[in-house]
Amino acid sequence: MPPRTPAAPVTLDAIELRVLQIPLVSPFTTSFGTEIVREVIVVRAETADGVGWGEVVTQAEPFYSSEYTQGAWDVLTRFLAPALLERRTVAPEEVAGILAPVVGHRMAKAGLELAVIDAALRAHGRSFATYLGAEKDRVPSGVSVGIQRDPAALVDTVGAYLDEGYVRIKVKIKPGRDVDDTAAVRAAFGGIPLQVDANSAYTLADAETLQRLDAFDLLLIEQPLQEDDLVDHATLAQRLQTPVCLDESIVSDKAAADALQLGAAAIINIKAGRVGGYLEALAIHDRCRAAGIPVWCGGMLETGIGRAANAALAALPGFLLPGDISASARFYDRDIVTAPAVLEDGHVRVPTGPGLGVEIDEAALDAFTVQRERIRR
Repeated sequence: MPPRTPAAPVTLDAIELRVLQIPLVSPFTTSFGTEIVREVIVVRAETADGVGWGEVVTQAEPFYSSEYTQGAWDVLTRFLAPALLERRTVAPEEVAGILAPVVGHRMAKAGLELAVIDAALRAHGRSFATYLGAEKDRVPSGVSVGIQRDPAALVDTVGAYLDEGYVRIKVKIKPGRDVDDTAAVRAAFGGIPLQVDANSAYTLADAETLQRLDAFDLLLIEQPLQEDDLVDHATLAQRLQTPVCLDESIVSDKAAADALQLGAAAIINIKAGRVGGYLEALAIHDRCRAAGIPVWCGGMLETGIGRAANAALAALPGFLLPGDISASARFYDRDIVTAPAVLEDGHVRVPTGPGLGVEIDEAALDAFTVQRERIRR
Protein backbone atom coordinates (compact mmCIF):
# COMPACT_ATOMS: atom_id res chain seq x y z
CA MET A 1 0.00 0.00 0.00
CA PRO A 2 1.21 3.56 -0.66
CA PRO A 3 2.17 5.71 2.35
CA ARG A 4 -0.85 7.27 4.03
CA THR A 5 -1.13 11.06 4.00
CA PRO A 6 -1.71 12.51 7.50
CA ALA A 7 -4.72 14.72 8.13
CA ALA A 8 -4.30 18.45 8.71
CA PRO A 9 -4.65 19.80 12.27
CA VAL A 10 -7.92 21.32 13.49
CA THR A 11 -8.48 24.10 15.99
CA LEU A 12 -10.95 22.92 18.64
CA ASP A 13 -13.44 25.39 20.09
CA ALA A 14 -15.70 22.99 22.01
CA ILE A 15 -16.65 19.33 22.40
CA GLU A 16 -20.26 18.34 22.85
CA LEU A 17 -21.17 14.97 24.35
CA ARG A 18 -24.57 13.27 24.27
CA VAL A 19 -25.84 10.03 25.75
CA LEU A 20 -28.36 8.44 23.40
CA GLN A 21 -30.80 5.65 24.16
CA ILE A 22 -32.00 4.02 20.93
CA PRO A 23 -34.52 1.15 20.99
CA LEU A 24 -33.37 -2.04 19.25
CA VAL A 25 -35.71 -3.71 16.77
CA SER A 26 -35.42 -6.92 18.82
CA PRO A 27 -33.61 -7.99 22.02
CA PHE A 28 -29.93 -8.86 21.50
CA THR A 29 -28.76 -11.65 23.81
CA THR A 30 -25.17 -12.80 24.33
CA SER A 31 -23.36 -14.73 27.04
CA PHE A 32 -23.14 -11.58 29.16
CA GLY A 33 -26.72 -10.34 28.97
CA THR A 34 -29.58 -8.94 26.89
CA GLU A 35 -29.93 -5.44 25.42
CA ILE A 36 -33.27 -3.98 24.37
CA VAL A 37 -32.05 -0.38 24.17
CA ARG A 38 -28.66 0.66 22.82
CA GLU A 39 -27.08 3.29 25.04
CA VAL A 40 -24.21 5.10 23.33
CA ILE A 41 -22.26 8.35 23.62
CA VAL A 42 -22.00 10.59 20.56
CA VAL A 43 -19.15 13.12 20.31
CA ARG A 44 -19.36 16.38 18.36
CA ALA A 45 -16.05 18.22 17.87
CA GLU A 46 -16.57 21.90 17.07
CA THR A 47 -13.70 23.48 15.17
CA ALA A 48 -12.94 26.73 13.42
CA ASP A 49 -13.68 25.03 10.08
CA GLY A 50 -16.76 22.99 10.97
CA VAL A 51 -17.72 19.96 13.04
CA GLY A 52 -16.79 16.29 13.26
CA TRP A 53 -18.62 13.32 14.76
CA GLY A 54 -17.49 10.33 16.78
CA GLU A 55 -19.08 7.50 18.72
CA VAL A 56 -18.14 5.95 22.07
CA VAL A 57 -19.27 2.31 21.91
CA THR A 58 -19.58 1.64 25.64
CA GLN A 59 -22.69 -0.05 27.00
CA ALA A 60 -24.86 0.96 29.93
CA GLU A 61 -23.35 -1.65 32.26
CA PRO A 62 -19.78 -2.99 32.67
CA PHE A 63 -20.57 -6.60 31.74
CA TYR A 64 -19.00 -6.88 28.28
CA SER A 65 -16.18 -4.49 29.13
CA SER A 66 -14.90 -2.60 32.16
CA GLU A 67 -15.94 0.53 30.27
CA TYR A 68 -19.56 1.66 30.56
CA THR A 69 -21.57 4.77 29.73
CA GLN A 70 -21.37 6.79 32.92
CA GLY A 71 -17.75 5.86 33.53
CA ALA A 72 -16.89 7.01 30.00
CA TRP A 73 -18.93 10.18 30.54
CA ASP A 74 -16.97 10.99 33.69
CA VAL A 75 -13.54 10.47 32.14
CA LEU A 76 -14.54 12.32 28.97
CA THR A 77 -15.89 15.38 30.75
CA ARG A 78 -13.24 15.59 33.50
CA PHE A 79 -10.06 14.49 31.74
CA LEU A 80 -10.08 13.56 28.06
CA ALA A 81 -12.06 16.35 26.41
CA PRO A 82 -10.35 19.05 28.53
CA ALA A 83 -6.93 17.64 27.55
CA LEU A 84 -7.72 18.04 23.84
CA LEU A 85 -9.25 21.48 24.32
CA GLU A 86 -6.22 22.63 26.30
CA ARG A 87 -3.99 21.70 23.37
CA ARG A 88 -6.58 23.34 21.09
CA THR A 89 -4.82 22.85 17.73
CA VAL A 90 -4.65 19.11 17.22
CA ALA A 91 -3.82 16.79 14.33
CA PRO A 92 -5.70 13.47 14.36
CA GLU A 93 -2.43 11.56 14.62
CA GLU A 94 -1.63 13.44 17.85
CA VAL A 95 -4.84 12.58 19.72
CA ALA A 96 -3.68 9.24 21.13
CA GLY A 97 -0.48 10.77 22.51
CA ILE A 98 -2.32 13.69 24.11
CA LEU A 99 -4.73 11.32 25.84
CA ALA A 100 -2.10 8.71 26.77
CA PRO A 101 -1.55 9.98 30.35
CA VAL A 102 -5.08 8.75 31.16
CA VAL A 103 -4.75 5.00 31.66
CA GLY A 104 -7.21 2.79 29.74
CA HIS A 105 -10.64 4.12 28.69
CA ARG A 106 -9.95 3.10 25.10
CA MET A 107 -13.55 3.37 23.92
CA ALA A 108 -13.83 6.92 25.21
CA LYS A 109 -10.54 7.86 23.55
CA ALA A 110 -11.61 6.26 20.28
CA GLY A 111 -14.78 8.34 20.14
CA LEU A 112 -12.85 11.56 20.60
CA GLU A 113 -10.23 10.60 18.04
CA LEU A 114 -12.88 9.77 15.44
CA ALA A 115 -14.58 13.14 15.92
CA VAL A 116 -11.27 14.95 15.39
CA ILE A 117 -10.49 12.85 12.30
CA ASP A 118 -13.94 13.51 10.87
CA ALA A 119 -13.63 17.26 11.43
CA ALA A 120 -10.14 17.40 9.91
CA LEU A 121 -11.11 15.41 6.81
CA ARG A 122 -14.36 17.31 6.24
CA ALA A 123 -12.48 20.61 6.33
CA HIS A 124 -10.35 19.49 3.38
CA GLY A 125 -12.89 17.40 1.44
CA ARG A 126 -11.13 14.09 2.10
CA SER A 127 -13.01 10.87 2.75
CA PHE A 128 -12.26 8.65 5.72
CA ALA A 129 -11.91 5.66 3.39
CA THR A 130 -9.24 7.42 1.33
CA TYR A 131 -7.45 8.55 4.48
CA LEU A 132 -7.24 4.97 5.79
CA GLY A 133 -6.19 3.54 2.44
CA ALA A 134 -9.37 1.63 1.58
CA GLU A 135 -9.26 -0.34 -1.64
CA LYS A 136 -12.93 -1.39 -2.03
CA ASP A 137 -16.09 0.60 -2.58
CA ARG A 138 -18.30 -1.92 -0.77
CA VAL A 139 -17.73 -4.62 1.83
CA PRO A 140 -19.37 -8.02 2.42
CA SER A 141 -21.87 -7.94 5.25
CA GLY A 142 -22.17 -10.54 7.96
CA VAL A 143 -24.79 -10.57 10.67
CA SER A 144 -24.42 -11.33 14.37
CA VAL A 145 -27.29 -13.42 15.74
CA GLY A 146 -27.95 -13.33 19.46
CA ILE A 147 -28.91 -16.35 21.55
CA GLN A 148 -32.52 -17.28 20.76
CA ARG A 149 -35.22 -19.09 22.73
CA ASP A 150 -34.18 -22.52 21.40
CA PRO A 151 -32.41 -24.05 18.37
CA ALA A 152 -35.60 -23.99 16.29
CA ALA A 153 -36.06 -20.26 16.92
CA LEU A 154 -32.39 -19.72 16.01
CA VAL A 155 -32.90 -21.52 12.70
CA ASP A 156 -35.90 -19.33 11.92
CA THR A 157 -33.95 -16.17 12.74
CA VAL A 158 -30.92 -17.19 10.69
CA GLY A 159 -33.16 -18.12 7.76
CA ALA A 160 -34.68 -14.64 7.77
CA TYR A 161 -31.23 -13.01 7.66
CA LEU A 162 -30.12 -15.28 4.83
CA ASP A 163 -33.24 -14.30 2.92
CA GLU A 164 -32.22 -10.66 3.36
CA GLY A 165 -28.91 -11.45 1.66
CA TYR A 166 -26.33 -11.58 4.47
CA VAL A 167 -23.26 -13.47 3.28
CA ARG A 168 -22.03 -14.78 6.63
CA ILE A 169 -23.77 -15.80 9.85
CA LYS A 170 -22.27 -15.43 13.32
CA VAL A 171 -24.07 -17.21 16.15
CA LYS A 172 -23.57 -16.25 19.78
CA ILE A 173 -22.93 -19.20 22.09
CA LYS A 174 -22.50 -19.92 25.80
CA PRO A 175 -22.27 -23.09 27.91
CA GLY A 176 -25.40 -25.13 27.34
CA ARG A 177 -26.28 -23.18 24.17
CA ASP A 178 -23.46 -24.16 21.86
CA VAL A 179 -23.27 -27.57 20.14
CA ASP A 180 -27.00 -28.13 19.61
CA ASP A 181 -27.54 -24.56 18.36
CA THR A 182 -24.62 -24.78 15.93
CA ALA A 183 -25.68 -28.24 14.73
CA ALA A 184 -29.21 -26.99 14.03
CA VAL A 185 -27.99 -24.07 11.90
CA ARG A 186 -25.54 -26.21 9.96
CA ALA A 187 -28.15 -28.92 9.34
CA ALA A 188 -30.72 -26.39 8.17
CA PHE A 189 -28.53 -24.35 5.84
CA GLY A 190 -25.78 -26.61 4.60
CA GLY A 191 -22.45 -25.01 3.72
CA ILE A 192 -23.16 -21.35 4.51
CA PRO A 193 -20.22 -19.37 5.92
CA LEU A 194 -20.79 -19.84 9.66
CA GLN A 195 -18.89 -18.87 12.78
CA VAL A 196 -19.60 -18.77 16.51
CA ASP A 197 -18.81 -16.21 19.18
CA ALA A 198 -18.42 -17.12 22.85
CA ASN A 199 -17.65 -13.67 24.29
CA SER A 200 -15.24 -15.23 26.83
CA ALA A 201 -17.87 -17.61 28.24
CA TYR A 202 -15.63 -20.72 28.55
CA THR A 203 -12.47 -21.91 30.28
CA LEU A 204 -9.84 -24.40 29.22
CA ALA A 205 -11.79 -27.03 31.19
CA ASP A 206 -14.45 -26.77 28.45
CA ALA A 207 -12.05 -27.83 25.72
CA GLU A 208 -13.89 -31.09 25.01
CA THR A 209 -17.15 -29.24 24.44
CA LEU A 210 -15.43 -26.77 22.14
CA GLN A 211 -13.79 -29.63 20.25
CA ARG A 212 -17.27 -30.90 19.36
CA LEU A 213 -17.73 -27.72 17.32
CA ASP A 214 -14.99 -28.92 14.96
CA ALA A 215 -17.63 -31.14 13.33
CA PHE A 216 -19.44 -28.15 11.83
CA ASP A 217 -16.77 -26.72 9.49
CA LEU A 218 -16.85 -23.28 11.07
CA LEU A 219 -14.92 -20.29 9.76
CA LEU A 220 -13.74 -19.67 13.32
CA ILE A 221 -14.61 -19.70 16.99
CA GLU A 222 -14.38 -16.23 18.43
CA GLN A 223 -13.00 -15.43 21.89
CA PRO A 224 -13.79 -18.71 23.66
CA LEU A 225 -11.81 -17.89 26.84
CA GLN A 226 -11.30 -14.87 29.09
CA GLU A 227 -9.73 -11.79 27.55
CA ASP A 228 -6.46 -12.07 29.53
CA ASP A 229 -6.02 -15.79 28.77
CA LEU A 230 -3.59 -15.52 25.85
CA VAL A 231 -1.58 -18.55 27.00
CA ASP A 232 -4.71 -20.67 27.48
CA HIS A 233 -5.97 -19.60 24.05
CA ALA A 234 -2.68 -20.79 22.56
CA THR A 235 -3.13 -24.14 24.36
CA LEU A 236 -6.73 -24.43 23.20
CA ALA A 237 -5.80 -23.58 19.61
CA GLN A 238 -3.57 -26.66 19.52
CA ARG A 239 -6.54 -28.84 20.52
CA LEU A 240 -9.02 -27.48 17.99
CA GLN A 241 -9.30 -27.87 14.24
CA THR A 242 -11.49 -24.76 14.10
CA PRO A 243 -9.39 -21.55 13.87
CA VAL A 244 -9.39 -19.49 17.05
CA CYS A 245 -10.18 -15.80 16.59
CA LEU A 246 -9.47 -13.25 19.31
CA ASP A 247 -11.72 -10.27 20.00
CA GLU A 248 -11.77 -8.96 23.58
CA SER A 249 -8.13 -10.01 24.07
CA ILE A 250 -6.94 -7.62 21.36
CA VAL A 251 -6.90 -4.26 23.15
CA SER A 252 -3.92 -2.77 21.29
CA ASP A 253 -1.34 -3.38 18.60
CA LYS A 254 0.98 -4.70 21.33
CA ALA A 255 -1.66 -7.21 22.43
CA ALA A 256 -2.04 -8.33 18.82
CA ALA A 257 1.72 -8.78 18.53
CA ASP A 258 1.77 -10.87 21.72
CA ALA A 259 -1.14 -13.04 20.57
CA LEU A 260 0.53 -13.77 17.25
CA GLN A 261 3.85 -14.54 18.91
CA LEU A 262 2.17 -17.02 21.27
CA GLY A 263 0.09 -18.68 18.56
CA ALA A 264 -3.07 -17.71 20.42
CA ALA A 265 -4.95 -16.54 17.31
CA ALA A 266 -5.19 -17.62 13.70
CA ILE A 267 -7.60 -14.75 12.96
CA ILE A 268 -8.17 -11.38 14.65
CA ASN A 269 -11.37 -9.37 15.02
CA ILE A 270 -10.56 -5.65 14.98
CA LYS A 271 -12.92 -3.31 16.81
CA ALA A 272 -11.70 0.28 16.74
CA GLY A 273 -13.43 1.22 19.99
CA ARG A 274 -11.90 -1.70 21.86
CA VAL A 275 -8.34 -0.87 20.74
CA GLY A 276 -8.52 2.89 21.37
CA GLY A 277 -9.28 4.23 17.90
CA TYR A 278 -9.14 3.74 14.16
CA LEU A 279 -5.46 4.61 13.90
CA GLU A 280 -4.56 1.84 16.37
CA ALA A 281 -6.91 -0.44 14.41
CA LEU A 282 -4.96 0.49 11.29
CA ALA A 283 -1.70 -0.51 12.97
CA ILE A 284 -3.17 -3.91 13.90
CA HIS A 285 -4.39 -4.40 10.33
CA ASP A 286 -0.92 -3.63 8.99
CA ARG A 287 0.76 -5.99 11.46
CA CYS A 288 -1.60 -8.87 10.69
CA ARG A 289 -1.39 -8.33 6.95
CA ALA A 290 2.40 -8.48 7.10
CA ALA A 291 2.15 -11.71 9.11
CA GLY A 292 -0.42 -13.29 6.78
CA ILE A 293 -3.11 -13.29 9.49
CA PRO A 294 -6.66 -12.57 8.26
CA VAL A 295 -8.62 -9.85 10.07
CA TRP A 296 -12.25 -8.82 10.03
CA CYS A 297 -14.20 -5.88 11.45
CA GLY A 298 -16.34 -6.54 14.50
CA GLY A 299 -19.39 -4.55 15.47
CA MET A 300 -20.70 -2.95 18.64
CA LEU A 301 -24.27 -2.17 17.51
CA GLU A 302 -22.99 1.16 16.19
CA THR A 303 -25.16 4.00 15.00
CA GLY A 304 -24.67 5.31 11.48
CA ILE A 305 -21.57 7.19 12.66
CA GLY A 306 -19.59 4.15 13.74
CA ARG A 307 -21.11 1.98 11.00
CA ALA A 308 -19.77 4.34 8.31
CA ALA A 309 -16.32 4.32 9.92
CA ASN A 310 -16.34 0.52 10.17
CA ALA A 311 -17.26 0.15 6.51
CA ALA A 312 -14.25 2.27 5.54
CA LEU A 313 -11.97 0.26 7.84
CA ALA A 314 -13.24 -3.05 6.46
CA ALA A 315 -12.42 -1.88 2.92
CA LEU A 316 -8.68 -2.19 3.67
CA PRO A 317 -6.92 -5.06 1.89
CA GLY A 318 -6.17 -7.16 4.98
CA PHE A 319 -9.85 -7.59 5.87
CA LEU A 320 -10.31 -10.99 4.25
CA LEU A 321 -13.44 -12.18 6.10
CA PRO A 322 -16.89 -10.58 6.16
CA GLY A 323 -17.38 -8.35 9.19
CA ASP A 324 -20.32 -7.43 11.40
CA ILE A 325 -21.21 -4.44 9.21
CA SER A 326 -24.88 -5.10 8.82
CA ALA A 327 -27.56 -2.79 7.51
CA SER A 328 -28.76 -0.22 10.03
CA ALA A 329 -32.20 -1.84 9.96
CA ARG A 330 -30.70 -4.97 11.55
CA PHE A 331 -30.71 -3.08 14.84
CA TYR A 332 -32.63 0.19 14.48
CA ASP A 333 -35.95 1.33 13.08
CA ARG A 334 -34.53 4.84 13.11
CA ASP A 335 -30.83 5.72 12.91
CA ILE A 336 -29.24 9.10 13.62
CA VAL A 337 -27.87 9.62 10.10
CA THR A 338 -29.87 10.80 7.12
CA ALA A 339 -28.82 7.88 4.88
CA PRO A 340 -28.47 4.73 7.03
CA ALA A 341 -26.47 1.76 5.74
CA VAL A 342 -28.46 -0.66 3.58
CA LEU A 343 -27.76 -4.15 2.28
CA GLU A 344 -27.14 -4.48 -1.48
CA ASP A 345 -26.43 -8.00 -2.75
CA GLY A 346 -24.99 -8.95 0.61
CA HIS A 347 -22.75 -5.87 0.79
CA VAL A 348 -22.69 -2.42 2.39
CA ARG A 349 -21.33 0.54 0.45
CA VAL A 350 -18.32 2.44 1.76
CA PRO A 351 -19.22 6.15 2.10
CA THR A 352 -17.22 8.41 -0.19
CA GLY A 353 -18.21 11.90 0.95
CA PRO A 354 -16.00 14.20 3.03
CA GLY A 355 -15.04 12.83 6.44
CA LEU A 356 -17.14 9.84 7.44
CA GLY A 357 -19.42 10.57 4.49
CA VAL A 358 -22.64 10.64 6.52
CA GLU A 359 -24.81 13.51 7.69
CA ILE A 360 -26.56 13.65 11.04
CA ASP A 361 -30.35 13.54 11.33
CA GLU A 362 -30.63 16.27 13.95
CA ALA A 363 -34.26 15.45 14.77
CA ALA A 364 -33.41 11.81 15.48
CA LEU A 365 -30.35 12.85 17.47
CA ASP A 366 -32.47 15.11 19.66
CA ALA A 367 -35.20 12.48 20.04
CA PHE A 368 -32.78 9.88 21.44
CA THR A 369 -30.70 12.25 23.64
CA VAL A 370 -31.05 11.69 27.39
CA GLN A 371 -27.94 13.56 28.58
CA ARG A 372 -25.95 16.38 27.03
CA GLU A 373 -22.97 18.57 27.90
CA ARG A 374 -20.88 21.03 25.92
CA ILE A 375 -17.30 21.53 27.09
CA ARG A 376 -15.43 24.67 26.10
CA ARG A 377 -11.83 25.77 26.50
